Amino acid sequence: MEAVVGSSPSPSLTITRRNSTIAFKVLSWNSLYSRSNNSRVYHPILRLKRSGNDNSGSCSSLCYIEQMFSNRTFSQPIWRHSKIFIDKQSLLVVQNGLTSLPRKFKTSLHKTVKHSEIFKCLVPDIFVRSCIGLMLVMAVNGAVVKAPSFALTEENLLFLEAWRTIDRAYIDKTFNGQSWFRYREDALRNEPMNTRQETYAAIKKMIATLDDPFTRFLEPEKFKSLRSGTQSALTGVGLSIGYPAGKNDSAPGLVVISTSPGGPANRAGISSGDIILQIDNTSTENMGIYDAAERLQGPEGSGVELTVLHGSETSQLSLIRERVSLNPVKSRICKLPTGGDDAPQIGYIKLSSFNQNASGAVREAIEALRKSNVNAFVLDLRDNSGGLFPEGVEIAKIWLDKGVIVYICDSRGVRDIFDTDGSNVVAASEPLAVLVNKGTASASEILAGALKDNKRAQLFGEPTYGKGKIQSVFQLSDGSGLAVTVARYETPAHNDIDKVGVIPDHPLPASFPKDDLSFCNCLQNPAATCHIDRIELFSK
Repeated sequence: MEAVVGSSPSPSLTITRRNSTIAFKVLSWNSLYSRSNNSRVYHPILRLKRSGNDNSGSCSSLCYIEQMFSNRTFSQPIWRHSKIFIDKQSLLVVQNGLTSLPRKFKTSLHKTVKHSEIFKCLVPDIFVRSCIGLMLVMAVNGAVVKAPSFALTEENLLFLEAWRTIDRAYIDKTFNGQSWFRYREDALRNEPMNTRQETYAAIKKMIATLDDPFTRFLEPEKFKSLRSGTQSALTGVGLSIGYPAGKNDSAPGLVVISTSPGGPANRAGISSGDIILQIDNTSTENMGIYDAAERLQGPEGSGVELTVLHGSETSQLSLIRERVSLNPVKSRICKLPTGGDDAPQIGYIKLSSFNQNASGAVREAIEALRKSNVNAFVLDLRDNSGGLFPEGVEIAKIWLDKGVIVYICDSRGVRDIFDTDGSNVVAASEPLAVLVNKGTASASEILAGALKDNKRAQLFGEPTYGKGKIQSVFQLSDGSGLAVTVARYETPAHNDIDKVGVIPDHPLPASFPKDDLSFCNCLQNPAATCHIDRIELFSK
């Protein structure tokens, strides 16, 4: 079959058969690609409109293209003037740069033309269109059935809420080198979430893949307990615990960061650096710090058994839980013996935690000491395991008239800067010394680093704990919560202290006491083994 398209506005089509030659008129399709054009794609069942001089009574052997539906995707013209089409074994050969037809249209064209007479005579057009529509509907339904589809339950939605919280807030956007979206889909398909406890287990399993001990899931009671820890009091033994952080990797347990002064653990002789091996005969080797904290807390008057490693000695201790006050600040005046009535007076401030009252309590202590005409301050951060990050920043503003307090960083670098312009300053001029030890952690390290790097204070003691990560707490819709590592921080000198700590300027004597009364004695008595000269303490 040969079709020649002329260059006239209404080109003619000539089909040569064995017995006769029939002339037909070709209706042109002059669409060009444009979203404004109403382009057409026509079904491969064709009808050819015969010329008026054909008096044959048979059904048309070739059909002109009849419009079936509109489609803006395939919008190139089917023919152009002065071009040649050759149909060979159902392959449409395009010459002289003619745009080809869609693949399905090409494949079916030969068979359609071959059987067009029979098909046209036996089957009405409306029936053909109905069949085609039905086949399209069935094809779409089949594709939908094959696609994964399931209704999300209430438990699934809680899991997704936890997933989204971590997705948005977590510091490591590689999520420990895994596809976080793939994990979500796999968990929704494979993890059982028929009960609330199964959902909690699925969330914990998801968090475990991050390999981050500080990012954790908290069931409603644990979440409530965590929040109470930033309030004014709790019931327990007065212990602040943490992970060894590389300082004592050989000890399988949890390290004591600090003890509350006068609390059950403090009275029993537990001190910073001791290792808690067991709680009520349960090993702490693979125990999380928040699971351990829950075990240490309990009803007032109840008991708890601890196995504690102190140096090379292991001891069994029975402690009674009591209500432990979390008053974060103690202060006193240390008057030096020289100078009579005009002798220098030092204001000693012991800051034990960063709860919601901390900054206000420090401010009040400074103002009270000033009324007694103190000449200098000592800020004791030893065994302060941290607390609320904003309180650490606010206390730094009390001592600094200007400067950067801390840089907040993520995987891409510095994300935020906390600084001060002096608007909240209270004591920027008096000499200041800061005492730190290995129990100084988290928000305490932020404060110590800011005062050191801004040349506001000299640091005395030993390297701090080295917790350079920041966690934010998020409450979920059912009352449970997530503590998520959202950033790391750097000191104003861009020191990353994680697992390293803040390095002090000077050491303290080994016998230097931790209570406020003995501290004053060390300053006042030159013969004491813990004595530090005032000039040495406040020199820069």
